[in-house]
Amino acid sequence: MNQEKKDFLALPVSPARLTITETSWLLGFAEQDITVLVSAGLLKPLGHPPQSGSKYFATTELQALRSDTRWLAKASDAIVNFWKRRTLAGCQTSQPCRQSANRNNRR
Repeated sequence: MNQEKKDFLALPVSPARLTITETSWLLGFAEQDITVLVSAGLLKPLGHPPQSGSKYFATTELQALRSDTRWLAKASDAIVNFWKRRTLAGCQTSQPCRQSANRNNRR
């Protein structure tokens, strides 16, 4: 665990809104998993940020979600299913998934 993460998790009072990185630390997921959870509708960013814009999350909502074992199970399943689909489609984690896009264009 890096020092920045330790310092953040040790704060007596968390900020009202958190970045994707801070959200991942608080919930215990990898940073890249947060976008998966947003896409799956399991996390909702504050306001209406553009798809490529910075996203912030309400700490109060995140605290409630982190205590909800059903939500944690759904979130974990969503992440596993996302990576399973990417693997089956032959995608690389560092590259866009071209094969699944090509399959859709064959119609």
